[in-house]
Amino acid sequence: MIRAALPSIALLLAAPLSAQGLPDVIDDYERFTEQHPREAGRSDPSSAREGWPRESPAAMAERRAGLVALRDRLAAIESPPDGEDAINRDYLGELIGWRIEGIDFDERRFAFVAHEGFYNTPYYTARSVTVRNEADARAWIARLATLPAYFAEQRANLERGIATGWTQPEVVVNVAVGVLRNQIARPPAEDPLLDPLKALPVGSALLAEATRTIAEVVRPAQRDALAFIDGPYRARARPEIGIASIPEGRAYYHFLLRYYTTTDLTAEQIHDMGLAEVRRIRSEMEQVIAAAGFRGTFAEWLHYLRTDPRFYATSREQLLERASAVAKRIDGVLPRYFGMLPRQPFAVEPVPRDVEEGYTTARYAGGDFSRGFPGRFLVNTSHLDQRPLYELPALTLHEAAPGHHTHMARTGELTHLPAFRREGDMLAYREGWALYAERLGHEMGIYRDPYEAFGSLSTEMWRACRMVVDTGIHVMGWSYAQARACFTENTALADINIDTELARYIGAPGGAVAYKVGELKIVELRRRAEQRLDDRFDIRAFHDLILAQGQVPMRVLENLVDRWIAERSARQR
Repeated sequence: MIRAALPSIALLLAAPLSAQGLPDVIDDYERFTEQHPREAGRSDPSSAREGWPRESPAAMAERRAGLVALRDRLAAIESPPDGEDAINRDYLGELIGWRIEGIDFDERRFAFVAHEGFYNTPYYTARSVTVRNEADARAWIARLATLPAYFAEQRANLERGIATGWTQPEVVVNVAVGVLRNQIARPPAEDPLLDPLKALPVGSALLAEATRTIAEVVRPAQRDALAFIDGPYRARARPEIGIASIPEGRAYYHFLLRYYTTTDLTAEQIHDMGLAEVRRIRSEMEQVIAAAGFRGTFAEWLHYLRTDPRFYATSREQLLERASAVAKRIDGVLPRYFGMLPRQPFAVEPVPRDVEEGYTTARYAGGDFSRGFPGRFLVNTSHLDQRPLYELPALTLHEAAPGHHTHMARTGELTHLPAFRREGDMLAYREGWALYAERLGHEMGIYRDPYEAFGSLSTEMWRACRMVVDTGIHVMGWSYAQARACFTENTALADINIDTELARYIGAPGGAVAYKVGELKIVELRRRAEQRLDDRFDIRAFHDLILAQGQVPMRVLENLVDRWIAERSARQR
């Protein structure tokens, strides 16, 4: 298929405001975001065959001009009546507005946020590159050779951050340094950057050239980045962990809350919601402990869960096998709760060892069914003594099915929706659904004993504490010890998971609260539907409705559910 040429910024700026309709603006936006995925709300690197994301101030100013042109064209279009066009127009307008606002805050001054950062972009890209012939192989090698320029641009962004007081605190610097050291320590011949070329025969001249490029070009760029972050940047790391301590930090945090939650909730409101959830979940935890017949304090129960060897795998392979078994057990129940399930399967794989040290417990990585790639449920198999087996059911429900994999694979099949609804990174919707999937596991019978039930409540408490901790750190001046206490006193999370997560919340403010905000809205909407429809409520149809939207703001989802309730009520009278 021949793809239409991407519109230049000049063409976007020159387009008459009234010359095109909504489909044309959407098409131009989609082409624009093929070059700039982050401006579509996506976190994936550029999908271009050559080069790396351009994120200098000049490039961002050009990008902003393109977004403003699209926003103005969109605003000139008469608002459609209720329906998909109305949803698309309003949501696209919000999305463009959020990205303009983010550019105006000069967010690229934070070129890394703990285990996520510019240093990982080449590795994430390598996992999505397909080399089919010699030309593809040479293109990938040439791309690797341009990495020093990309790293230099990111260093300039970090230097601008130093000059303006926008730096990460030391706890985040430590994680970035650890990731870079692990990448540098790997022998070039074993570097995952060679993975796109693994089909080449051993001894191939192209493989040898790629290995030399990593050793002679990529490694020096990584060493320079490490020296800068561990040296001059560390020396200017901000003393306070909260984002409110930097210039315009409070305003930036409130922007992030609006963007990630798609609501107008304030930090104080979210903090109070989190405290209420902590109290509710703690009460349910106490009931589970009593049902288990445990005689002791809550702290003694947590110590028991954290230290008894029966709750931990003895090998990386065993942990993966247990996760796979849980996934198949869930598969057997899904048809009772969903009328539409995706065709794409998922694999259970370990988190790559070059990033596992600073990586979260588990994560979902989407595949591409059209190209033969499954979704991937990534399980962190390091530090086995801190990866409790009783948490695996909740993690699998969240990251795989019916959480992220079911949602994202199903969304990929909704080809009638524009790409910004299928491929966006709308946290309140995406993570809210996945957290709801954990809760649904109780109803589905996935948690087989008090320990797995407690593991579910512990992971839910983890997300409730996020609401309290994220707002506490970034607005209320909480210390690291204060933030850590919410987790150590209320969850069974292991120390390594707590510290990994705290570094993530500190380095990337706002996003952590969106999980619970989204989940609570979905729970509220389900209860509303159950109460109004009574015995006419169909759980499969409700879930299918949620998964048929791709991703939309919470207020849009609420309107859609209310309309669904009204339609079913009228049809069944």
